[in-house]
Order: sequence, then C-alpha cells, then structure tokens
Amino acid sequence: MTRRRRTFAVAAIQMRSTDDRDRNLEIAEAAATEAARAGAELIAFPENVAYLRAEGSARPPAEPLDGPTAARFAAMARRHRAWVLAGTIAERRPRARKVFNTSILFDRDGAIAAVYRKVHLFDVAIAGRAEFRESRWVASGADPVIASTPLGRLGLSICYDLRFPELYRHLALAGAEVLLVPSAFTAYTGRHHWMPLLRARAIENLAWVVAPAQWGTHHPGRRSHGHTCVIDPWGRVVAERARGTGVVLARIDLELAARHRRELPALRHARRELLGL
Repeated sequence: MTRRRRTFAVAAIQMRSTDDRDRNLEIAEAAATEAARAGAELIAFPENVAYLRAEGSARPPAEPLDGPTAARFAAMARRHRAWVLAGTIAERRPRARKVFNTSILFDRDGAIAAVYRKVHLFDVAIAGRAEFRESRWVASGADPVIASTPLGRLGLSICYDLRFPELYRHLALAGAEVLLVPSAFTAYTGRHHWMPLLRARAIENLAWVVAPAQWGTHHPGRRSHGHTCVIDPWGRVVAERARGTGVVLARIDLELAARHRRELPALRHARRELLGL
C-alpha cells in the first residue's frame, strides 16, 4: 500500500500558450525550475500547455504517450525530483482522425503514473462570446482516473469537466483527496463561472482543488480567463494568480480534508445508487 504524506507543497502554473510549441515548453521548463526551487513536490500545468491552436485551424499536432512532448515533461520530473502534471497534450490515436485531449501525471522518476483522457468535450455556441467545437478534432475519453501517490490520492479532470459534478463525486467517493483541474477556460465563461464552479467542487467533495489555468490572448478571438488557484476543502481560495504567467504556490494539508470529512460526513451520506455506483 502506498504510504501517503499528510502535507506537501504544490505549484500550479499559469501560462499563455500559443501555437509555438518550443517557446511554450521553454516557458514551462522555466516555471518548473522556479517551482522546484520554492520546494514544490507536485508541479501542475494547464490544459494545452505545449500547444494552443487558434479555433478553426488544423487539428493539434498529436503524439503518442512516449512522444517528444511527454518526454520533456518526464525529464522535468526527473530533473526536479517532483511529480509533474503535464496539463494536457494531444495524444495520437492509432488509425484515427481524432486525437485525445490527455492529461499525464509523471512520478519523480519520470515514469507515467496516470493518464486521463478528457471525457466532456467543449462544444458550445454563445453568440458573439464563445464558440468552440472541440469534438471536431478530439475524441471523448471514457473513464474517471485516480492516481494513488505518496502525496495522496489525486483525482484527474480537465477544464470543461468542471461543469459536471457527477465526475467529481465519483472521484471523491473513490477516495480522491485532491482534485486536479488543468484548464483553458474562456475569458467570457470564466469571468462568470470559473471560481464558483471550482469552489463548489471543493465544497461538495470536501477536497482540495488545484486549478492551473491558461490566461490572456493566445490568438485573435481566443482569450482565456486565468485565475489559477488552489482551493481548500472548505471552499476557501488559499492561493491565486489572476493574470500573467507565473507560479502559484500552496501547501496541501490532507488532514484538513480528512477532518472536514469526519465532521461533515456528506460523502458517507451520498446515495451511491443515484450515481449508478
């Protein structure tokens, strides 16, 4: 059985990725170095960390899980002796036109510890505000994923998943103590919904939430909300960066989540049959 740490330092990285893969990765590596020097044991990057294309452009360049982009993050984990969440990358599917939008968790040795493929795809049309059709190039994943690590039990999710509380309840009932939400929330929807949804997922599940985000203008017509943050199991924002590329540091205390779950046993009161569990 994995022996868990009760507290650990996390760094959530805020970026403004573009379609310049090499530049994005250079910025990510510099942020990881800063985070590691500050003592971070888990370094989490946002969705589309290595490549964020303009909406309507050709599909993102896809790679296998052992491709060059993943290898850069694996080397980062080894170099800094830290767990690294590689936001998301476009994962190639054999003999398929569509890719997966995939989040990869690397352990301190650079080995893949968990892989989560985005379940809920961002197909929306808010006239004049936000129009995206992720499913044009991306295939939906199927399975919730929890990584049992020495840092704790980490529940994986991606951006638009945030609007689907049943996924997070499933993760919490399966033991997740920390919910990871790498995102590229649009500026319009984020202004209204980002923080309320993150706080709700923390409160509902009495879990820590770590939400590394994209921010600012990536391309004409493509802007992200930012506001990378870490939220405690009572719904309090303990660290946040509204704008600008940078590192958001916080300390995760798993005993705090355990205490709240003992005192307010909502997860024990959950009607699992309503979730099909």
